[in-house]
Amino acid sequence: MIQRKTKEEIAIMREGGAKLGTILQKLLGYSDPGISLLAIEKYANDLIDKSGAKASFKTVKGYHWATCLCVNEVVVHGIPTSYILRDGDVLTIDIGLLFGGFHTDMAWTKIVGEAKGDDKKLKERFLQVGQEALWDAIKQANIGKRVGNISHVVQSTIEGAGFSIVKTLVGHGVGRSLHEDPQVPNYRRGPIEDTYPFMGGETIAIEPIYAQGGGSIVYENNDGWTLATKDHSLAASFEHSIAITEDGPMV
Repeated sequence: MIQRKTKEEIAIMREGGAKLGTILQKLLGYSDPGISLLAIEKYANDLIDKSGAKASFKTVKGYHWATCLCVNEVVVHGIPTSYILRDGDVLTIDIGLLFGGFHTDMAWTKIVGEAKGDDKKLKERFLQVGQEALWDAIKQANIGKRVGNISHVVQSTIEGAGFSIVKTLVGHGVGRSLHEDPQVPNYRRGPIEDTYPFMGGETIAIEPIYAQGGGSIVYENNDGWTLATKDHSLAASFEHSIAITEDGPMV
């Protein structure tokens, strides 16, 4: 069931989202060569504690970390480990915040330190396409539009650039639960007119998840969480939590 939010509830989520955005920016700035994933996780917990909120991901049964940290071929649900970041690594930080009874969810991908030559150009283009897909999709989060409009834009942008959608992973509603209805796929599952129509008050996490190579994924590291590309190609994701309002999409 889709939970539409009141203006007051959206205001709480916006405040939580602002806190989360600040935390994510600090984590991205901290994630340099020589820093371990465990150090990023510790910093995230410290920042969340200081914000007066709680770590959303720790509310997921069996998951004990504030972040998902995905390096290179890891797509989602990367558990923080002792891995030390190196120049040229592609790192995704995915993090959620529980504030005032509501969750917000964000992710961003960066190149760690300095990549060189053609490798740098390829990685920069790869990440730029994902950012474009996210921002173009957000423009579709309006009353009168449908989930399928978002799906179409993401798929067209990613595949049009020669990359692959990871179709087994999707965006989602977000609110009192971290994952709510509706699902927000990054590809069209059928006619757009058959998908959910936005009426206002919906809060969703739009999350292009894609790969340089094929879109197939497999479990890695025998931890029951880490999902990586089957062909070991680079993966990335960009995510914002959005409210559909009378004034347009609210990030």
